[in-house]
Amino acid sequence: MNTDWDKLRPILTEAIGTTIYLVLLTFVVGGIIGLFLGTALYTTRKGGLLANSPINWVLNVLVNIVRPIPFIILLAALGPVTLEVVGTTIGTEAAAFVMIVAASFGIARIVEQNLVTVDPGVIEAARAMGAGPLRIILTLLIPEALGPLILGYTFIIIAIVDMSAMAGTVGGGGLGDFALVYGYQRFDWEVTLVATLLIIAGVQGIQFLGNWTARKVLRR
Repeated sequence: MNTDWDKLRPILTEAIGTTIYLVLLTFVVGGIIGLFLGTALYTTRKGGLLANSPINWVLNVLVNIVRPIPFIILLAALGPVTLEVVGTTIGTEAAAFVMIVAASFGIARIVEQNLVTVDPGVIEAARAMGAGPLRIILTLLIPEALGPLILGYTFIIIAIVDMSAMAGTVGGGGLGDFALVYGYQRFDWEVTLVATLLIIAGVQGIQFLGNWTARKVLRR
C-alpha cells in the first residue's frame, strides 16, 4: 500500500513531541524520586549514615516488588491507583504516572548499587571530621559516585524510551501509539519501520550523550 505521508507527517510530528514529553517528564520526576529512594536504601542499611533496619526493610521490599514487574503488566496492575491519582487509566497522563512509578523504583536500585562502590573509608573520614549525614551525602557520596550514576541513569532513560513505546497500548500517544495505530493495525509496515528507526536513533543519541558525559566526569 502507498503511505500518505502528507497526512501522516503532522501526526508523526505530534507523536515525536509526545514521546519526548513522556520521556523527559518521567526521567526528571522519576530520577529525583529514584535518587532519594536509592540514597535512603544505602544510608539506612546496617552501618550506614542513617542506619534504620525497619525503614531499610520496607524500602527493599517495595523495590523488590515493583521493579521486576513488566511495564505492560504494571500498567494494568496500577489501574485503580492511576484512576485515583490522574482520574483516568488511559491517555498520556495516565501512562506518564505509571512510567514514573516504574522508573522511580528502577532508579532506586541502580543508585543504591552505585553508592555501594564508594570507599567507606572516605565516608568514615568525613564523619570523623564532624560532617553531618546531609553534607556527606550531597558533597561526598553522590559526587564520588557521579560517573557510574550517569551511566546508570543512561540505562534507565533508554528503558523509559521503551516504556513510552508501550504506552501506546493505553492510548498514551507517542511513537509507540503511532506505530501501533497507523502502522501495525493498518498493515502499513513502512510506518512501523519509520517509527522504529526514530526510536533507535533516539536511543543511540541518548547512549552516546550518556557515555560522553560519564567519561568527562570520570576524567576529572
